[in-house]
Amino acid sequence: LISTGTKNLQEQIFFKDIPALKTALGVPFTATYMKGRANYLCLHRLDQLRAHPAAPMDFVSTIDEWRRHTDTGDRAELSGLEEDSSLWHDVSAQAETCLGNECPQYRECYVTKMRQRAAESDLVIVNHHLLCADASVRQSTYGEVIPDCHHAIIDEAHHLEDVATQYFGIAVSNYRISDLVRDSERALNLGMIEDFDSDLRHAITRVDDHSLTFFGALQMARHARGGFEERLRIGPGWFGDVLDDGLGLIAALGGLEDAMKKKSGTDEAGAQVNEDAATLSRRAGELREHLTFLLEAANPSFVYFLETRNRGVFLRAAPIDVSQIINEMLFNRMRATTMTSATPTVAGSFEYVKGRLGVSESDCIRVQSEFDFSEQAILYLPKQMPPPKSPQYGDAVAREVRDLLIRTEGRAFVLFTSYSMLRTVRDLVEPDLPFPVIVQGTAPRSTLLAQFRSTPNAVLFATSSFWQGVDVVGEQLSCVIIDKLPFASPGDPITAARIEAINAEGGDAFQDYQVPLAILAMLQGLGRLIRHRTDRGVLAVLDPRLRTMAYGRRFLDSFPPAPVTQNPEAVTRFFSS
Repeated sequence: LISTGTKNLQEQIFFKDIPALKTALGVPFTATYMKGRANYLCLHRLDQLRAHPAAPMDFVSTIDEWRRHTDTGDRAELSGLEEDSSLWHDVSAQAETCLGNECPQYRECYVTKMRQRAAESDLVIVNHHLLCADASVRQSTYGEVIPDCHHAIIDEAHHLEDVATQYFGIAVSNYRISDLVRDSERALNLGMIEDFDSDLRHAITRVDDHSLTFFGALQMARHARGGFEERLRIGPGWFGDVLDDGLGLIAALGGLEDAMKKKSGTDEAGAQVNEDAATLSRRAGELREHLTFLLEAANPSFVYFLETRNRGVFLRAAPIDVSQIINEMLFNRMRATTMTSATPTVAGSFEYVKGRLGVSESDCIRVQSEFDFSEQAILYLPKQMPPPKSPQYGDAVAREVRDLLIRTEGRAFVLFTSYSMLRTVRDLVEPDLPFPVIVQGTAPRSTLLAQFRSTPNAVLFATSSFWQGVDVVGEQLSCVIIDKLPFASPGDPITAARIEAINAEGGDAFQDYQVPLAILAMLQGLGRLIRHRTDRGVLAVLDPRLRTMAYGRRFLDSFPPAPVTQNPEAVTRFFSS
């Protein structure tokens, strides 16, 4: 099993690296590339949609036509389909809607065929999101797709903790409840489940009504408590009057669970089981259990928080320490696991990553970089900068950015730790620049990256999503400027809970967790610059704490071994040499 950080890296391994490896080894082997279930068409859900009186027939016809020649059912083949298409959501192979081997389309199912191909292959290539999602659903015995493997390679291993935190947590949202309500109503409207006495329809309406009341009350409680952050930490006493609304929703979900179970026939000996009703009953029961756990907010191993994104309201619980979970669900299933990364060490030590992933019993090797940073790069640290919290810091950053971009003739990423600083510096700098300026948020990430690659002397102003997974080779990217050391916000619920846990055990959370985490993030940002042996460029870090604070030495000891300068003229000489 090979797991890597992103779909892009999966594609690189499958389409580029695997063929090169076959040629180099001269050994024949087979490989299968697996994505998450939601990337694939569900034939059973397509049949359901087609039978619906209000079905969007243009969309159904498009899918039917594509079906005739696709071998994979992978939505990536549908070039005209929007990334967040709600219509695709109605026909995708979601884990919680899967009927398993009881599905009438099981033999023709694209996920089944993908799993069969993977089981017959020598190599299975996945990404960390699928790896953790699959390990998570194995706990419920529904929806797993990755076949059993005995050896694993975890590439981009420094990302694994964050991805595992997401997938081994628990979440209930207004979207998830709405999906259950919609799928239940559709099953009734299509006659898949009989409801002569309208008991089911009443149970569905109760869930819908209680969901609207509960999530609306959550929003009001959040504002009343002065919480306008995207994530707001909560505890057992936080809910107050909202608790009654939550208990009402739990009771409504229990009513729907029981009503669907009765219709499914699973409790009647010899009865014909209605798999659609059984699946909907299971989904309602899981939501009831998850919401009960979240409202209690009492498990000390989890941090609980409320998150809002656009119209979505999410009640979440995330594990504070995922090391034991990762070992039980991933590593212990393997005979051997190899973890790789371009940034696994802090000041030459593997201890931080090993500790976060719980792999104390391991052999480590640090391989010398193929790049000659002493010749290919220069590290610029400005002589005098005010402290980052100073009101003058934005002006000082703008002054340095403007000067550096003139010296490098654009061709730069200017990376920020916050949108507010990005906007401040962009507004100050852009009028004086004779170069095209591209700003994150004005178009999708892939579009901005393509625009940067194709625009001579372009400058990209961006935040965290461009610190990693971005590859621009050649002179087009000759400078990376970073405004501040990327410390995770201590106000973030997960970060705060991990700081508290480390300090409670007698550790030093700042030195043992916050500084190493920031160093790895910084190395990812700096790693955007040198991507090939012929690349050359300037790394610039404007934060004065690298020189004024004791922990700055740990950052500097972790940086690539490039010459360090505080003289802007050295930047000019570097490009003229």
